[in-house]
Amino acid sequence: MSCTFHLLVSRSDFWHGRFLLILSRQSLLLRAFSFGPQISRSLQESYRVLQLPDEGNSSAVQVKEAYLRLAKLYHPDSGAPTADALLFARVEEAYRAVLAHQSKTKQPDGGKEVEDEDKSRGKAFPHRQYLSYEGVGSGTPSQRERQYRQIRVDRAAEQVSNYRQREHERAAAGEGALVERDMRQRSQKIKITQAVERLVEDLIQESMARGDFRNLSGAGKPLNKFEHNPYADPMTHNLNRILIDNGYQPPWVVTQRDIRETTAQIRNRLLEGRAKLSDPMTPKEHSQWEQLCASVEEELVKLNKMVDNYNLMVPMLNMQMVHFSLSREIDRAVKGARQHRLDQQREREKERERRKEEKKRANAVTKPTNTKQGLISWMKNLLRLKH
Repeated sequence: MSCTFHLLVSRSDFWHGRFLLILSRQSLLLRAFSFGPQISRSLQESYRVLQLPDEGNSSAVQVKEAYLRLAKLYHPDSGAPTADALLFARVEEAYRAVLAHQSKTKQPDGGKEVEDEDKSRGKAFPHRQYLSYEGVGSGTPSQRERQYRQIRVDRAAEQVSNYRQREHERAAAGEGALVERDMRQRSQKIKITQAVERLVEDLIQESMARGDFRNLSGAGKPLNKFEHNPYADPMTHNLNRILIDNGYQPPWVVTQRDIRETTAQIRNRLLEGRAKLSDPMTPKEHSQWEQLCASVEEELVKLNKMVDNYNLMVPMLNMQMVHFSLSREIDRAVKGARQHRLDQQREREKERERRKEEKKRANAVTKPTNTKQGLISWMKNLLRLKH
């Protein structure tokens, strides 16, 4: 509009219009000096791509923030729905162009404003650094720094020695606690032993008062208390004797006895059942034998559970038992039945031989008696004839 206004005025009044044109040129020159160097179209396009003002007054921090914001939107690896490799390439190219332009056109002090601000955050003024040694030492700052370092080394050594001393005291206290606990356990064991000894002595005195020791079979003879185990402790032996006399048995001993009894019953049942059957068995006898084996198998399952419980309770490893197998028990019963038949056959043969021997002996005894009776009857008959 300003240019058009100048032309209209120049048509109405030439000299006046020329003066206005000069003024417009001066205004353009002032505007050019006030805004600095002009920006090319490509650089303006780069600012538009980064969504920044075209005048080029943006700081380096603003340019970097704009680039990072657009990179999060268009980077192919960002995972965003707006990711586009071509747009990201344009953003990166525009970012490099803007940085190059700012590095060329920035003022000597303005370009380092951000860097100086960042550096000033981590640095302290010389007088503050000089006063940061906790007020110790004397001399120049370097001398005070060396003195402060030595003081810190001394403090660290003192802290290490204090820590070691506390650890030694803690370990000593722990050892003292362990010793005290061992002493308590030993004193408790001694008290229990003394209480048992007093109990045994009281029982002995009561028995003596009742007169239980007056009619002993071994009175006046030396005692053979430890003939089975001469290395046994007398107190342990007395305690075991008291428990046995009162009918106490450990659980594993009771379980072992039940296992032996159950095993004997199962084996006798199999042996008797197999001995009643013939060899070879008939189909009917075979079905009976199978029924017997099935019932025995159920009993063996219960017996094996009892064996597992016994193995968990038994105090010695060499006293543990293995599971009972039905096949082994059947083979044992078959062999036992055969051996039983052989024994019966041998007994019958021996009985037959014994009867033969007895018959022979009886015949040998009856022959002389018959001869003697015949002679006596002949003599009687002869005497009758003479009379």
